[in-house]
Amino acid sequence: HGDDPGWYRLPDKRDLAAQYLLLYEMSLPYGLDLNSQIDLDKSATRLTVILDTIPQKKIIEVIKRTESWMAENMPPPMRARATGTIVMFVNLAMRNIISMLSGTIMAFVLISITLVFALRSIRLGLISLIPNFLPVLITFGLWAIFVGEIGIIASMITATSMGLIVDDTVHILSKYRRAKREHNLGTHDAIRYSFSHVGKALWVTTLIMIAGFSVLAFSSYKLNVDMGILTATAVGVALVMDFLLLPSLLMFMDKDKQCNCAACRVDL
Repeated sequence: HGDDPGWYRLPDKRDLAAQYLLLYEMSLPYGLDLNSQIDLDKSATRLTVILDTIPQKKIIEVIKRTESWMAENMPPPMRARATGTIVMFVNLAMRNIISMLSGTIMAFVLISITLVFALRSIRLGLISLIPNFLPVLITFGLWAIFVGEIGIIASMITATSMGLIVDDTVHILSKYRRAKREHNLGTHDAIRYSFSHVGKALWVTTLIMIAGFSVLAFSSYKLNVDMGILTATAVGVALVMDFLLLPSLLMFMDKDKQCNCAACRVDL
């Protein structure tokens, strides 16, 4: 039409639209077609939406607003649902986060019940919940402050680091229980006994694990970076909790009525 701007519009007739599509397909280079954008019978087309880097909740909000608008303004044959890898991974991450919360709580409760039977002490089993669960909360709290978004790998980090976190607590409590039962030591001396036997091994192994997972922070793959940083942080915080918080909890909740250690002996 001689580059007439008035013809820069969609055709209002089916046969004219078919002619336009035929001419366009014939003008494409050899081997290319429109099958990636339009299906074979020309009854449906694909609309691609490109978004900036936004949080997962924002992506879900955009999808819900789009589908709601189509339900209100378009006839049923023209309505569609959002698809694609980003939609799949966003929904997968959100489901993992929800499942992680319930699964993690259940796992820690079962671990504490197991420790109750292993250590033969309900009190120690309940005490173990605190230093095992707090590192996860602190790690995700720090992640929320500095990053602000929990991805699919971050949502699974609790399950992967759970065994590493619980391991330190099990070693300390088992030595503590052994000192009280076999050596008849008081609370303070039992804590000293447990740290003298496993304290050095715990911080050495934890340091090695932190160094190993920190290597992933130099990866070019973001999922590996998140996993390495989160796991190293969780393991480090767990060691701090076991070295500083757990002894305080034991002295507060498992105190002896008559302790003859140097810390409790008072000269009258």
